[in-house]
Amino acid sequence: MSTARTENPVIMGLSSQNGQLRGPMNQLKNTNTINNGTQQQAESMTSTIKPGDDWKKTLKLPPKDLRIKTLDVTSTKGNEFEDDCLKRELLMGIFEMGWEKPSPIQEESIPIALSGRNILARAKNGTGKSSAYFIPLLERLYLKKDNIQVSKHMGGAKVMATTGGTNLQDDIMRLDDTVHVVIATPGGILDLIKKGVAKVDHVQMIVLDEILLYSATFPLSVQKFMNSHLQKPYEINLMEELTLKGVTQYYAYVTERQKVHCLNTLFSRIQINQSIIFCNSSQRVELLAKKISQLGHFSTCIDIQAVNVVINFDFPKLAETYLHHTGRSGRFGHLGLAINLITYDDRFNLKSIEEQLGTEIKPIPSNTDKSLYVAEYHSEPMEDEKP
Repeated sequence: MSTARTENPVIMGLSSQNGQLRGPMNQLKNTNTINNGTQQQAESMTSTIKPGDDWKKTLKLPPKDLRIKTLDVTSTKGNEFEDDCLKRELLMGIFEMGWEKPSPIQEESIPIALSGRNILARAKNGTGKSSAYFIPLLERLYLKKDNIQVSKHMGGAKVMATTGGTNLQDDIMRLDDTVHVVIATPGGILDLIKKGVAKVDHVQMIVLDEILLYSATFPLSVQKFMNSHLQKPYEINLMEELTLKGVTQYYAYVTERQKVHCLNTLFSRIQINQSIIFCNSSQRVELLAKKISQLGHFSTCIDIQAVNVVINFDFPKLAETYLHHTGRSGRFGHLGLAINLITYDDRFNLKSIEEQLGTEIKPIPSNTDKSLYVAEYHSEPMEDEKP
């Protein structure tokens, strides 16, 4: 992940690494490196929690997540979100999302991103990477009082998303007004810049998420990019191993014709909360969706945190793709299954991906242990249930 510093408001995001912003608030007020020397931003940074405040009692917290979490998200230094001196409004949003403590990548990233330093970060999918850069991005926003309120606690933050299918005229109209954060594909934002629609003279933070830098995998092109565009980036590497600790990986050896039948069998034999099925093309996705409907199942919108089973209906050709697919299960340290339907033509690719990722994908057993992926079988007891 990389960050670029210019001089004024934040428009696109970034992430960061090691280091803590601790100490009394009177010291923070004089910390120009965080605020780029602007008094308005400094005032924004110091509107934090005061000792003795009972503001947490007013929060509308979601039910406590009692699922056991793996070391992917629990192996931290013990820091709290409050340690980074975040605005109260931002902390309120964080806690009402159900996030109690920062994960390792968040713990490493947030303080460094707040200092404005370039960052190159590498962490597993599903360990909180997006929040690792979006929290400092939101912290550094300076919001004028007359802006429209679009978020519950941070009134005035204007976020714009643009993709390849977005109408150009709509983008022009939206960018004619104040925009604090732009979320776009690289090609999309470059096109808007070349057309003179997006003005980036005062951008403070740029985040390249997944594509190159803030990613579980680093393509070889990253080194060239880093040498060309990043000045002495702070590097974070939390990838001693590539696959998530909580995801159990299996394969089922089938012919192409047997795939749909195998999928239907899996539906009846494993306990799925929510599942994502990956195919190698949009056409195959549409065909499979029809087949699944004909079998009496249905597809719908999902809550990614509730996904406990990922199925590669078509086995990925690249290790990076396999990592991203399996990372949709076992989000944020929870347990889950990744099941791969392997044909004769996939056998060498299976071996290659195992070797590249240093992992083992085992044959699926006839009876799958539910404690490996079903929440009720591996949840912590409620406080009043503990002995």
